Order: sequence, then C-alpha cells, then structure tokens
Amino acid sequence: MNQKRGRFITFEGIDGAGKSSQIAAVVALLEAQGLKVVQTREPGGTPLGERLRQLLLHEPMNLETEALLMFAARREHLAARIEPALAAGEWVVSDRFSDATYAYQVGGRGLDPEKFSALEKWVHPDLQPDLTLIFDLAPEIAAGRVAGTGVDPDRFEREQRDFFERVRAAYLERARQAPERIVVVAADRAPDEIRAEVCRIVTERWFR
Repeated sequence: MNQKRGRFITFEGIDGAGKSSQIAAVVALLEAQGLKVVQTREPGGTPLGERLRQLLLHEPMNLETEALLMFAARREHLAARIEPALAAGEWVVSDRFSDATYAYQVGGRGLDPEKFSALEKWVHPDLQPDLTLIFDLAPEIAAGRVAGTGVDPDRFEREQRDFFERVRAAYLERARQAPERIVVVAADRAPDEIRAEVCRIVTERWFR
C-alpha cells in the first residue's frame, strides 16, 4: 500500500517575532483535520541535535564552525525525524530550518553564500519545506519582546540591533528568491489577527 507523503511546514523570523503561539495554532488546525503532526525545532529536534543546540546557543565559536554545526544538527534531524515522518504520511511543523541559517549566518554574520549553498545542497538536496511562514518584525520591537520574557538571552539574542537588521533583510531576500514557498507575515499586529491570517494561509493551500 502506497503511503501519501506528508507535508513540511516551517516557521521563521528574528527572535521575538512571536512564532511559538502561531506554531501551536497551526498544529491544532492540522490535527483537527485528522492529520498526525510532528512538532519540532532547529537547532535540535533529536537528542544529538539538542546537545548541539546548547553548544550553538551558548558557546563562542568560529563562524564556519557555527554553520557546519547547524547543518550537522540538521542532517541528523532529517535522517532521524523529518524524513521518516514525511515518508509515513505525517506532517512536520518545525520552528526554523535552513532559511534561518541563511538569515543568521549569511545575513547576520557574513558567511559566504556559496558555502551556505554547498552545505544546503549536500544536506538536503531534494527537500525544501512545502510552506515557510516568515514572521517579519522590526528588530527594536522584537528586542523589547525578548527582554520582556525575563529569560536569560542566548548569544544570538544578545546581538546588537544592526545584526538583526541584517538578519531581517536576509529573510526578506530569501522570500523574494522563493515566492512560491515562502509567505511573509507582518508580525507587528495583535496575536489573534496574525493567527487568523496564518490559519487562512494553511487552509487555503491544502484544505479548500
């Protein structure tokens, strides 16, 4: 019996853009359709990936080391969790994927785009998300939200505003490169308004 492949949805945006509550809304929407959903995150998603996440978020390192570790965690994530779930007909919803590496390492830190492309083609040559939602927000607003959580910031969250301006610009560039896959969502609105738009986007793409 042939199993229909599942779908892969990713959520992107600078720290503080408000992805978490919107991820929960989409997972609930998909489950209401009777679908089995795997919710995950990057870096992380597997026991090894979570250990690498701790290093990436808290240990200073060379830029290229950072990029290589991001893609190492991603390769494990794909092999152990994402690819098996999609093959089994399950839907995967991930907080970040390779668009984040492009935005943070290429845009934010200045990694050579050709090195990023080589890693992307090596690690997942035949797989891109079916839908990516980028939550777009001005860095000064995002920074206020992060500060308001009361949680100690990681080394990315401690970056200065100009870093996040570059990350934001890289996300928008990535969206222009793949308009059929990536939808930019204005994240400077009330959460309920954003949630309604996100659910509408998913519904119109697959359930109408």
